[in-house]
Amino acid sequence: MTEHAAVHEPEWEVSPWPLVISLGILFLVPLAFAFNFVYHQSMWAILCVGVGVPLIIAGIAGWISEAIGGEHGLGLSPPAMGWFILAEAMIFVSFIASYWYMRLRAPVWPPEGSVDLPTVMPLIMTFILVSSSFTMHFGEERLEQNDNAGFLKWLLITMVLGVSFLCISVYEWTHLFHEGFTPATNVYSTAFFTITGFHGAHVAVGLSIFVAMLVPALMGKINHSFVKTGSLYWHFVDIIWFFVVSQVYYW
Repeated sequence: MTEHAAVHEPEWEVSPWPLVISLGILFLVPLAFAFNFVYHQSMWAILCVGVGVPLIIAGIAGWISEAIGGEHGLGLSPPAMGWFILAEAMIFVSFIASYWYMRLRAPVWPPEGSVDLPTVMPLIMTFILVSSSFTMHFGEERLEQNDNAGFLKWLLITMVLGVSFLCISVYEWTHLFHEGFTPATNVYSTAFFTITGFHGAHVAVGLSIFVAMLVPALMGKINHSFVKTGSLYWHFVDIIWFFVVSQVYYW
């Protein structure tokens, strides 16, 4: 009985990545916020952001590598990612439906305190994100042809485009904050920053997936199922952006 119990004794799975993500959030949110808005130390706030963002991306990448990549190159398959995408899509639907409800019931729109949102910048962001879907597709084609170097090239281009999208988004948010348009301004600003921020978080997660692909690929280890799964997620993020940009910017 003792030997039998020992065989079936449960084993704890330990991962360092949730701790890394938590430390990143600590630097990115409360510390950066406190230094900037409480102590008015912009340089320290920027340093906290510079520490927090890489920690979060590295933590998500490591955790995703464990979950999707799995042990011995196995893990979540593309159909499993499909179910995950469906669940995420329902969250976006709820956000956009709430925006429609507020927009259609409001006697005046946009409400008082709103500013004119940029119209050209969202088009540039759309072009960048759509281009990143094509570059990721080109990378998958190179991988199917056993051209690992070509895959790495297009993966890096995709990552550069994704980072560019986020940088433009951060610039836009900063500009709006300086104009006094913050999440607390009115219901429109709350919806705008919630929806665009939620989408931006998905772009960051997609980039983390690419980091989890890139690191082993540089060492000659490429999990084809992982690449296909991550690519599906990235295409989903691109498609959702069309709904986001058409509703919160132009309607």
